Amino acid sequence: MSTSSEAYLDGATISPEIFKLRPDYRALLMIVEGIPPGPSDETSENFLKEAESTAQEALSKQSVNDIPHVAAWRETYKAFGAKPKKERNSLEALMRRVEGGLPRVNRLTDIYNAISIKHQIPLGGEDLDKYSGFPRLIRSTGQEKFDTTAAGETVTELPPAGEVVWCDDAGVTCRRWNWRQCTRTALSEKTTRVFIVMDALEPCSDDALRAAADELAKVLGGLSSDVSTTRRIIRGP
Repeated sequence: MSTSSEAYLDGATISPEIFKLRPDYRALLMIVEGIPPGPSDETSENFLKEAESTAQEALSKQSVNDIPHVAAWRETYKAFGAKPKKERNSLEALMRRVEGGLPRVNRLTDIYNAISIKHQIPLGGEDLDKYSGFPRLIRSTGQEKFDTTAAGETVTELPPAGEVVWCDDAGVTCRRWNWRQCTRTALSEKTTRVFIVMDALEPCSDDALRAAADELAKVLGGLSSDVSTTRRIIRGP
């Protein structure tokens, strides 16, 4: 990335069509750099266990469907033609796996999954070094390519027109707003620079969104003194 983190985030855009769909939508974008690469470890394990415990406590009081932010995203999925019972937003998908324990992927992914369920906010991370151009959130034209895997094989899909997708110059990076990320920009044990997206709808407040970002920055900052974070909130007109 030749531009600064601030300039890169300034270049990120959200189509006006998105705010027509959900005027209350806000995206908190973060770039975190200088992350020491590595697999899941004691630090990420302890943090993930703590978050799982917090999430289990929340689920003891209400079902996943009744969690306010989950419910808001289910309604939003219906609004652009997705099927929320089958195609679940990332927060709901994680919350439904809490009881049996979340998968351990790599240190960075484990930490951001922990933030997602603890703060009940959909959150995604992409390897910034694998990005092509600026990120943008749009409604698909039906021509944007999405790289994924099926039965162990690499396949390319074309999301249907009207689907809400994050993309860059090379194609779709995340389908159905925050449902599934592509393989091209996936985080790995070698990732040192990450682009984070936190998605908020009412009833999630700006303060709650910032609190999640603050904790993520604190936890990642504790991994190394070289870690730096830059953030921006994008909201509707």
